[in-house]
Amino acid sequence: MSTETLDLVVVNGTVVLGDGRYRLAVGVKDGKVAALAPEELMPPARTRIDARGDFVLPGIVDSEAHPGCYVPFEHDMRTESRAAACAGVTTWGIQAPVTRLGTEPFQEVVRRADVGSFHKSFPAARKVIESVSHTDAYLTYMLETDEQAEEIGEYAEQHGVTSFKLYLQTRGLRGMPDDDDSNWPSRRAGLGHGIDDGTVYLAMEQVAHLGYPGMVHIHPENWEIARVFEDRLRATGRTDFGAWTDRSPDFLEAQHIRAYAYLAQQTPGRVPLYLQHCTTELSFQEVAKARAEGVELYAQTGPAWLWAQPENGWRINVPLRRRENIEALWAALADGIVDVVGSDHVVAWEPASFEAMYASNIWDCRTGFSRVELFLPVLLSEGVSKGRISMERLVQVSCENPAKTSGLWGRKGSLLPGFDADMVIVDAGREVTVGKEHINTRAGWSIMEGHTFTGWPVKTILRGQVTAEWADDSPGMRPVGDPRGSYLPRSLRGAAQPALALTEPTRVGVDRPRPASAFDRPGFSPETLRFTGVREPRDGGRR
Repeated sequence: MSTETLDLVVVNGTVVLGDGRYRLAVGVKDGKVAALAPEELMPPARTRIDARGDFVLPGIVDSEAHPGCYVPFEHDMRTESRAAACAGVTTWGIQAPVTRLGTEPFQEVVRRADVGSFHKSFPAARKVIESVSHTDAYLTYMLETDEQAEEIGEYAEQHGVTSFKLYLQTRGLRGMPDDDDSNWPSRRAGLGHGIDDGTVYLAMEQVAHLGYPGMVHIHPENWEIARVFEDRLRATGRTDFGAWTDRSPDFLEAQHIRAYAYLAQQTPGRVPLYLQHCTTELSFQEVAKARAEGVELYAQTGPAWLWAQPENGWRINVPLRRRENIEALWAALADGIVDVVGSDHVVAWEPASFEAMYASNIWDCRTGFSRVELFLPVLLSEGVSKGRISMERLVQVSCENPAKTSGLWGRKGSLLPGFDADMVIVDAGREVTVGKEHINTRAGWSIMEGHTFTGWPVKTILRGQVTAEWADDSPGMRPVGDPRGSYLPRSLRGAAQPALALTEPTRVGVDRPRPASAFDRPGFSPETLRFTGVREPRDGGRR
């Protein structure tokens, strides 16, 4: 091993990769992982961090967040990227419509005429990320118009944007007059135009031409049917939090998965489909069917759905589910039916205090609560500590798989040499009864308050420098240093490929030797990504 002085070495920790745990030190040079080796074999380093026996994980790659949804993008990124860094996130996948990224004055409610090309908004969005963000970030454009869909190839080549989201809740918005208040929830979130299946098909067609890492994301939830249930619930006088769950029952999510997986299958070429908020047993059945039919499909869930129930939760889209679905969701996450965890972080408009947002009547309650700060506490306490998933599986769904599906693998998602030196040190045994001192979001409150979690992040490192830590004299995680986030453009790798090879799920209690892989060979680079043929369900897992 070279004796060149390292910038940083992290010692006395257990490094976790998707395939196992290793008592190794992590050596860092020029913001990259330079070596994984026993401490005694490491070259000298300018800075030494003692992990104190804790787990050292790759930095979290949070694949879905919505800063700028209800307040100006720059304002939200200043505060919420700090909260994300304190939550262990080093890479943020920001999803936004064009009206929430541009330079125009912020409008709470937008109209069809406000929806233009992302070419106009991109320079301002990149500038915000690179001036105020405490995390690295990439963009997923939320498409609304045929014109935007037709420009997908330009966005990929010129902006480095290769993932595109279709917010299927807005299908009924296109035909609504601009002064119709019934769709204000979407228009207040920056969606002024709405989509139809023609826009969906155009987007799928264009993304199929991109090849890897082109990806179409959908939010599956049929609001056209949900409005019928909402009318009935209101008519019966239901105002409890459970009414929001009953308004959008399980089959409304599953129905969209079936319909748009079929459409993806009919699209010329190969278009990978990414499901956000996969939360119900009916949805898992549709995911398995689609994969068996040859659809390249990836499923994401979020910490809120893995923990909160309607009675102790909040208003969220898709709605929180009841206990039986939560148990099924953990099983689906462990077995590889669900591939990725993303926070779906949203904080509402100002004031974002609990008092301003809460209403005992669910129809008057403001949506949007801090979800990124739920991320690791839920996965560690409800998942690892309770034996539902292994620590290795946590790394797969929070780091490796989101990096692979977003086109960042080779740079983000692992602590193998050559990757960015992004780390989160986790104290898996730390018990935290959550109070306001543990909250870093601008809202200043959380549905976590009063609940006790086992496991918490204690230090976040971005490209070899500490960005947040729980110091010995601090009541909780706090940001460290000035913002130094980078925008992460993604590059196309060529023609359409067979399905991405996600890591085989590592289950609790399974002690497997580290398999041989492309990473073990000299000369590994992002271009040596391995692919396999079309996957088939196997023991509920993934090939």
